[in-house]
Amino acid sequence: MEKEKQMPAAAENTTEIDPTLCRPVGSKLDTDQIVRPSVSYWAGVWWRLRQDKLAIACAVLLLILILLAVFAPIFSPYRYDQTDLLSSNLSPSADHWFGTDSAGRDMWTRVWVGARVSLAVGFIGAILPFMIGMFVGSVAGWFGGWVDMVIMRVIDIGLCIPSMIYVILILVYFGGGPQAIVIALAVMNWMGPARGYRGRILQFKNREFTLAAETLGASPLRIIYRHILPNILGNIVVSLTSFVPAAIFMEAGLAFIGLGIAPPMTSLGQLASDGAGMYRTHFYQFAIPSLVISLIIFAFFMMGNCLRDALDPQLRDEMSTSALKKRRRAEQLEKSRKGAEK
Repeated sequence: MEKEKQMPAAAENTTEIDPTLCRPVGSKLDTDQIVRPSVSYWAGVWWRLRQDKLAIACAVLLLILILLAVFAPIFSPYRYDQTDLLSSNLSPSADHWFGTDSAGRDMWTRVWVGARVSLAVGFIGAILPFMIGMFVGSVAGWFGGWVDMVIMRVIDIGLCIPSMIYVILILVYFGGGPQAIVIALAVMNWMGPARGYRGRILQFKNREFTLAAETLGASPLRIIYRHILPNILGNIVVSLTSFVPAAIFMEAGLAFIGLGIAPPMTSLGQLASDGAGMYRTHFYQFAIPSLVISLIIFAFFMMGNCLRDALDPQLRDEMSTSALKKRRRAEQLEKSRKGAEK
């Protein structure tokens, strides 16, 4: 009875709510603007690279250096091996932009010929051992068993030997030259990528998509290069961008101990080594090639960091509402400008 008496009293205390006060709050945001668009992996990578100012600056710097290395010696009025003892050790001027060396050779031409050689050694000396390491690591990781044991024990023994021994033996046998340095870098550097790629193969070997492809009759080569390789391509690209400056730095280090490029051919490391003995009297002969080496190594390392961030799939959500608003606002301004012009 008490509950029945309380219920009418509660009903009397309730007040009716005005329906006009319950209207939804208006929002100026379009629902399409707060949803990340469906983009492919590489489209997202390209979008993140375009948004990264450091990546654009490094790419432009590398492009300028590569173009100078390719075309500057072609349009130079001097040859890189042309000597003129009457013009030796000239300071930078309008005739010789980077000055001349002790033999009267034009430093502008020699620096960009040396940059061409160093970049070629860096690219080939990084790609070749990486490809060898990928192949050996794929075989070891996929087949396993005694094949994996033999390959890994060979790699363990090879890594125990100091790398400079490989370099000295190969350069003494083949002589100083870009080809010998590339061979030395390939023999010395393939073991690290082989171990890393073997670990990646073991990581993806028993995944569902790999087992499904194997069940459907796909060959090991197809599974590795069509199913596993795309999943680790980002790490491979980032590793290559760090291998290139490492190879260039190794070539420069070999030049300082007398195992660099044999003259009259030159490289940036060889030029820096020759200028190091004259830095007190002719500092430009040491500073200019060293600066070019530093710019190349800096650009490659920074580009590798930017690629690492761009290739990370977890960063795809950075295509946020603010970025989309900014892009659409720019498109609207462009349309309005075109309409005003018409």
